[in-house]
Amino acid sequence: MMKIPFAESYKIKMVESIRRSTRSEREKWIKEAKYNLFNLRSDQVFVDLLTDSGTGAMSDRQWSEMMLGDESYAGASSFYKMQNAITEITGFPYFLPTHQGRAAENVLFSALVKAGDIVPGNSHFDTTKGHIEFRKAKAVDCTIDEAFNTTLDHPFKGNIDIQKLEKVLSENPADKIPMIIITVTCNSSGGQPVSIGNIREVSSMAKKYGVKVIFDAARFAENAYFIKLREKEFARHSIREIVREMFSYADGMTMSSKKDAIVNMGGFIALRDKEIYRQASVFNIMFEGYITYGGMSGRDMNALAQGLYDGTDFDYLESRINQVAFLGNLLKDAGVPVQFPIGGHAVFIDAKRFLPQVPKEQYVAQTLAVELYIEGGVRAVEIGTILADRDPVTRENRYPDLEFVRLAIPRRTYTNNHMHFVAAHIINVWERRNEIKTGYSIRYEAPIMRHFTVELEKI
Repeated sequence: MMKIPFAESYKIKMVESIRRSTRSEREKWIKEAKYNLFNLRSDQVFVDLLTDSGTGAMSDRQWSEMMLGDESYAGASSFYKMQNAITEITGFPYFLPTHQGRAAENVLFSALVKAGDIVPGNSHFDTTKGHIEFRKAKAVDCTIDEAFNTTLDHPFKGNIDIQKLEKVLSENPADKIPMIIITVTCNSSGGQPVSIGNIREVSSMAKKYGVKVIFDAARFAENAYFIKLREKEFARHSIREIVREMFSYADGMTMSSKKDAIVNMGGFIALRDKEIYRQASVFNIMFEGYITYGGMSGRDMNALAQGLYDGTDFDYLESRINQVAFLGNLLKDAGVPVQFPIGGHAVFIDAKRFLPQVPKEQYVAQTLAVELYIEGGVRAVEIGTILADRDPVTRENRYPDLEFVRLAIPRRTYTNNHMHFVAAHIINVWERRNEIKTGYSIRYEAPIMRHFTVELEKI
């Protein structure tokens, strides 16, 4: 019998036109953008892989829910619809809506994190680390060493190293450690999952030392999919059963719902402890809005609630993650160095191995990302030295072990022909990689989270 090829679990109902630009146009535009890909206009980009956050295509059911949104200031039916979805899927009894993930971090960390605190976790992402360091606290990376070898095939490169974690917990008083953060999947290490076995170990260690466990859960459903495929204990479990098991070991979570809930805007905090909920509620009212809307419209809350159900459907996840793997394998087969195994939401190109001749002081991953845009109008993002920011004390550049160009694929947005297009242009750059000798220097940078607004000049 002929092998049945993979097919997406959806059909396309509406399309949006995009325009191919010329190389000379792109060279002009990126120079005007100060070589910062965030500064490009969307109509200057052909395939936009800058982020998978808020860039996905909503389902017909989500659009239907938009029309049912209740825009009451307090006690809207949309709030209760969102509450029911969160409680059913995650098991947390208390929640606060926020307008996006970094807002959720801002609210929760305002209640929990103070100057001098230490927050261990697995490769904290940019906004998470930014909110910690903004409060004069310190983020400590306890990711397993295997995550930093991009050629190694390890099923759970997002895992926390238990020995590293215990060292942090044993050397610091519990009142200086407001939480352990588990990022699922772990974005900064290449969209890599965390096993339930590891989550259990972290939870046990946290209980031993009297510390809370909080999930950065932007891509929790993709993490559950990998658990189902790679952790034998859960092979016969549904995605939602695995999700409930994951969250059963946590005290709370923050979520950017622009990822696995497939909405354009929205987020939330979910908690097990009523007292922490009350403390966070004060900051939610100060920063976001009343506790039953938290910076969100009713229609967006409805779409988010439905998106949580859509995003935890196995067929949808299989389609989404297979497309990411499709692009990753095209590159890997051509010899392009990528983080392996391929992650859940993005393909991460190892820029150090791609451009070893470019000095680290000249921002290797950013150099590669700019070359890719000039080559084919594909916008990616640097996950490297610029994003790592400066040490808050010494103000020296932090040079991370991993210098990535992230190709984040929006959900249900592009076809596999687009993935072929992206791969072809990356391979073209790969074939002329030895011609790329120098990178960039910084002309302007913000004091924190500089990568969004940094201005560069070519060396």
